[in-house]
Amino acid sequence: MNTAIMAPKQAGLSPRVMACLAATWLVWGSTYLAIKYALISFPPFFQMGSRFLAAGVLLAAWMRWRGTAWPSPRQWLNATVIGALMLGGGMGFTATAEQTVGSGLVVAFIAVIPLMTAALNLCWKLIPSRLEMLGMGVGLVGVLMLMQGQGFSASPAGLLAISIACLSWSLGSVLSQRVFPLAPGAMGFASEMLAGGVVLMLLSLLRGEALQWPLQQEALAAWVYLVVFGSLIGFNAYMVLLAEAPSGLATSYSFVNPVIAMLLGVAIAGERISGFEWAAAGVVLLGVVLLLKGRRS
Repeated sequence: MNTAIMAPKQAGLSPRVMACLAATWLVWGSTYLAIKYALISFPPFFQMGSRFLAAGVLLAAWMRWRGTAWPSPRQWLNATVIGALMLGGGMGFTATAEQTVGSGLVVAFIAVIPLMTAALNLCWKLIPSRLEMLGMGVGLVGVLMLMQGQGFSASPAGLLAISIACLSWSLGSVLSQRVFPLAPGAMGFASEMLAGGVVLMLLSLLRGEALQWPLQQEALAAWVYLVVFGSLIGFNAYMVLLAEAPSGLATSYSFVNPVIAMLLGVAIAGERISGFEWAAAGVVLLGVVLLLKGRRS
């Protein structure tokens, strides 16, 4: 996503910023469990494609009603590339991984994305500081530990899917900043969700996915939650944080979400996470904290 600073940072935390911070922490942290429940009736790529198409249509309609212009043809092309990577590869394969791996472990693995993004930025000669390098090394150790845990070792397919998801999302994040910028503001997010949703639906068609009828109430409720809270509220809250909060605080969801997701997975879905896997997740999160601290320095 485009993470350019759009306004000077405020010294204090306003109620608006606090509310948006809660949204990125709690809402995004809970979306991975919602994906798990939606999988009962909605297969992975169909679930993600229909979710982002619905959210994209609603957000684009709202922005057009407010007088925002449509993206240019070039910006639509950029949205297609970024949507294919971040949503098609990133979210599509995340949902695929959750078919065989617990949602808490999946999001613990996803915490490695800031580390992957920092590594990919080396292609643009953005050399990390020593503290960032330390964070990347610690995070890598944590990921290797996660791979040895009972969750991922029992599901090589799930490990492959979440690895593809993290790499696709990281690559899309970097390219959106360096090569394929989206339209400014919320319309850029809307175009990405629309283009990425189309890519996901095409992948769903190629995979021969089909809804599981009759639709289960918990699956439908989870899908609606993903559209409204995960896509519309979550993304717009993140945009506000980028504009009005320190960058370290805006990206703090990357080490808060795994903790929330793991706790929800255990408490609500009855997922089992071993002590070794909790420790591995802690090592990954320590790496992310060091990376973000080094970036601020």
